[in-house]
Amino acid sequence: MTGMPEIAVPIERRTTQLMRHLGAGWLERPSREREEKPQALIKALDLKPTDVVADIGAGTGYFSFRISSLVPQGKVLAVDVQPEMLAIIEALKQEKKVGNVETVLGSITNPNLKDELIDLALMVDAYHEFDHPREMMQAIVQALKPDGRVVLVEYRGENPLIPIKPLHKMTQRQVRSEMAAVGLTWLETKETLPQQHILFFGKQA
Repeated sequence: MTGMPEIAVPIERRTTQLMRHLGAGWLERPSREREEKPQALIKALDLKPTDVVADIGAGTGYFSFRISSLVPQGKVLAVDVQPEMLAIIEALKQEKKVGNVETVLGSITNPNLKDELIDLALMVDAYHEFDHPREMMQAIVQALKPDGRVVLVEYRGENPLIPIKPLHKMTQRQVRSEMAAVGLTWLETKETLPQQHILFFGKQA
């Protein structure tokens, strides 16, 4: 999709309350495969076997584990601000016998990743929950390799028929303007999911 100008604006959007670890069952609900088509999202990421992927706001590791088999020479860094969520991931690592998923305890302003470490930062229905979106995104940009990508997945705010509360949706224009404000360039938007945008960004040259 093209045709919308890049306008960087201050991030003054009202953020939503973080999903607590007690909501872990919602993240793993069986209907999620049908509702969100996670495999279609993962295919759209076009991952390489050596990629280092940061799953920011990993929750229970729903996407971390699904991605891990596609990066056998790389790894997935499952980042979350809740130790309880990371404990769930650690338990699942043992159960699934997965060796290339690592948990990282982030803060509300920093994912705690090394500079130029990651090939891709993935945020699935997570960015709109950030308490300090500008500071968090600036830290994520710093953790990107020079040719790294940022991918944000958010419910389409343009569509009032999607049965999600407005505070949990974002328009493509909102996302693109906020990413421009932290020095990211929009690359493309894929509309292959039933209810969510997939927006791709890279570092500005």
